[in-house]
Amino acid sequence: MENYDNLIHKANILTEALPYIQRLAGKTVVIKYGGNAMTDEKLITTILQDIALLKCVGVNPVVVHGGGPEINRLLGKLEIESKFHNGLRITDGATMEVVQMVLTGKINKDITAQLNCLGVKAIGLCGKDANLIEVVKKPASDGVDLGYVGQITGINQKLLHMLTQDEFIPVIAPVGVGPDGESYNINADTAAAEIAAALQAEKLIFLTDIDGIRLDPQDPESLISVITVERINELIADGTISGGMIPKVQGCIRSIELGVNRTHILNGTIPHPVLLEIFTDKGIGTMVVRA
Repeated sequence: MENYDNLIHKANILTEALPYIQRLAGKTVVIKYGGNAMTDEKLITTILQDIALLKCVGVNPVVVHGGGPEINRLLGKLEIESKFHNGLRITDGATMEVVQMVLTGKINKDITAQLNCLGVKAIGLCGKDANLIEVVKKPASDGVDLGYVGQITGINQKLLHMLTQDEFIPVIAPVGVGPDGESYNINADTAAAEIAAALQAEKLIFLTDIDGIRLDPQDPESLISVITVERINELIADGTISGGMIPKVQGCIRSIELGVNRTHILNGTIPHPVLLEIFTDKGIGTMVVRA
């Protein structure tokens, strides 16, 4: 029989979570899931359990996923070079075919199926379904043509509201649709931010492979628990925040400016990161606030 003290500890955890569950009931939480958090089967299971639990306690989760490591692997097998500029993938025609194949054909359906196995009803989508994510070609950045990279012009929020207010968890692959029906690659962080803003989500959560925003990227002890939009801009300007972290923090800023209450950057390579951040008093990552 399980130790009595362990049972009491579990009960205390549940009571600590209660006010947070009550506060989030009926609210939308957008979760961007990708990177190294998608490469370990045990971690995948705990993250998807977190998402399923949110739905079961009355929260409305929306999942936006990436898939960079798997895209890179397939590009490597096909001997297509991976190129990036300011944290964004330069996407020519051949690369776009691989991106769409991996994101919409494999990863999206794998996540959807695993969530369904946990007893919830997930539905896999990409931006081309019902014009969910409408885009135009993103302008050149510093003179660099990014190819088939999309700049979001519209989100079909009616579809997402309909699904989330019912019993479904939308699982969204960041492939957008252009004016002529062509496919465009969208940075998953950017897509998550725009979707959270369109839905006026209570929270936007980025699962990444570091603990959050650090004053010294190499020092885990320099983690910032709470940071303002103004301070983020200062850290971008002085180079503390750089590379692939820039789209994440820009997504945090944009979503907050458009009405999302809180955004979080969490380490998705530890078990149950979503529950630890939003259902406990202390939290584990960086929370971005207006002021």
